[in-house]
Amino acid sequence: MAAPPTRSAEELRARREARRRRVRRRRLGALALLLALGGGGGGTAALWPGGSSPAAVAESGPAPAPPPATTKAPAATVAETLPPAPPLLPPPEPPPPLPPIAIAAVGDIAAGDSPSLPRGGARALFARVRPLLGADVVLGNLETALTETGVQQCGPRNRSCFSFRAPPSYARGLADAGFTVLNLANNHAFDFGRAGLLDTIAALKDAGVRQTGRPGQIAYVRVGKTRVAVVGFAPNDWAQDLLDLDAARSLVRRAAKRADVVVVTMHAGAEGSRYAHVRPGMEAFLGEARGDPVRFAHAVVRAGADLVVGHGPHVLRGIEWYRGRLIAYSLGNFASYRNFDVTGAGGVSAILYVTLHADGTWVDGRLVPIRLAGTGAPARDADGAALGVVRSLSREDFGRRAVRVSLDGDLRPPL
Repeated sequence: MAAPPTRSAEELRARREARRRRVRRRRLGALALLLALGGGGGGTAALWPGGSSPAAVAESGPAPAPPPATTKAPAATVAETLPPAPPLLPPPEPPPPLPPIAIAAVGDIAAGDSPSLPRGGARALFARVRPLLGADVVLGNLETALTETGVQQCGPRNRSCFSFRAPPSYARGLADAGFTVLNLANNHAFDFGRAGLLDTIAALKDAGVRQTGRPGQIAYVRVGKTRVAVVGFAPNDWAQDLLDLDAARSLVRRAAKRADVVVVTMHAGAEGSRYAHVRPGMEAFLGEARGDPVRFAHAVVRAGADLVVGHGPHVLRGIEWYRGRLIAYSLGNFASYRNFDVTGAGGVSAILYVTLHADGTWVDGRLVPIRLAGTGAPARDADGAALGVVRSLSREDFGRRAVRVSLDGDLRPPL
């Protein structure tokens, strides 16, 4: 048997070199796989000089020596070299809500007619109700010209003329009683002409009492950080016109843009006990259009009014709840020194108290019954006649929209 051929030294070296290359390729392939798994799948070509792959490096010759490893500092050591993190602060708390607004409102005020005036002046006229007129805004309807120079408009020989005048000093008595805003949009503000109206405005201003009711006029009252607007309307030439609904809506919208709470006061409706009920449609008295109180009140609420207070009929009327807002259609007579008839229904009155949030939404309300007796000075009525009157009229006229009047006078929205 012949002996196997003997391999040369060169052939053996070539075989050993090929074996080393295969081992190197396997190691480099495993290294590339590990790098790919640890590097988030971003590829390995970028890890090699010139963008070469591990296989290419293996084919080109021995792998280059890896760069010297850098020593990574422990996390604690790195953290110690960074500036301290600012403390985590709680989110800022929202500002506290603004406090509610307290409003007191009354009906028609006739302080006398010179020279027939109450002994002791306006202070004496309101002496028994002064403790009751405390609120952020105290509103009334003044039907007396405060003047000594104005000329009576209907003439002294006209027996059917009803005009009321008192000295300008009565403005101070009204302020002392607690009134902060008085409405002059009514049929008696012009009893003594333009001069009498201007005298009244000047007297109230000097006494620190705001007034409202002239065309385009809005009275603003600041209560803390809350701004309250009061806008008066009447069906008379010298007043903001109650009969012009478009103009009324426009004025109320303007007030709502500049104020947080909007109060509308309206001199509307026919006069006397025959007209205690509120009926849809235009009302008239002595041949004069007195407005459609329901249509007007609903229109101004839709325009932005938060409270509507009525007067003019000289008797109490019902209270309606409309779109979350209270509408008192008439608060009757509040003071009438030998002027209006205060016998029967004309002598039954009330003070309306309403509390609203600073955005005009409802908090609560109350009626305090008042009685006018003798010469027509107001006093608290222990019998509470006004509560039963308003409760019945509200139910009969507004049904499911009637404001509920409790036995104690609390006012609540309908169920």
